[in-house]
Amino acid sequence: MEQLSANRAFGGIQTVHRHKSAACGCPMTFAVYLPPQVADGPCPVLWYLSGLTCTHANVMEKGEYRRAAAEHGIIVVCPDTSPRGAAIPDDAAYDLGQGAGFYVDATQAPWAGHFNMYSYVVDELPALICRHFPADMDRQAIFGHSMGGHGALTVALRNPDRFRSVSAFAPITNPIAVPWGRKALTAYLGPDEAAQRRHDATALIEDGARVREILVDQGDADPFLTEQLDPTAFVRACQNGGIALTLNLRPGYDHSYYFISTFMADHIAWHAERLRG
Repeated sequence: MEQLSANRAFGGIQTVHRHKSAACGCPMTFAVYLPPQVADGPCPVLWYLSGLTCTHANVMEKGEYRRAAAEHGIIVVCPDTSPRGAAIPDDAAYDLGQGAGFYVDATQAPWAGHFNMYSYVVDELPALICRHFPADMDRQAIFGHSMGGHGALTVALRNPDRFRSVSAFAPITNPIAVPWGRKALTAYLGPDEAAQRRHDATALIEDGARVREILVDQGDADPFLTEQLDPTAFVRACQNGGIALTLNLRPGYDHSYYFISTFMADHIAWHAERLRG
């Protein structure tokens, strides 16, 4: 593992690293914020999964999470959104290929063999964090934005014993029913409906997956709200499944990091409460 940078922030250290990923078959970059409390021992871990076109750097540079993470003593880990490189398959569109991994393990050509972001964020990267950082892996939480909100919800629903809490900003909650998700899931997983449902938060809940509670913030001025993000089916699935969903519809907010950074501290405080002990 190679350290690319390290910067002091709010008494802690913001680092960026690169390593050769077996899951993705290429070098992968990720960011880690270590709060000052790591000087006293391992701290809980909060995973942030980014959205379409993003890398680890978007939230690191614009998400404004470090003050709250330092206050609550939480390590924040920010993976990239896909494998990258000249030898990695790509697509001319922004919503498929590099920058658009959708946190699945692809089974279809040309994506299979590299686009294994589910295994990367669930297995490979956590093992690396456990080995190299003062992380309390018994206390983990996860959140994300848009495509990364989809990833956070599906990863948490499929691994309920690992994560104490899950939240999202403007998540794609029902990808099999919206253009972004139908395009990506069909390309990566083929037409197999069962395989696609395992990467759809609404479908997972309908099929029996459970977490105790979920926090979601959504801007009502988000240009993607109606076509890509409509949470109606997700709300209904949570109600029917007995999941306590807090859905905050924020007046005037859009899909950008102006929106995310505004409510970032609220989400970290919410996770911190559930990570204590």
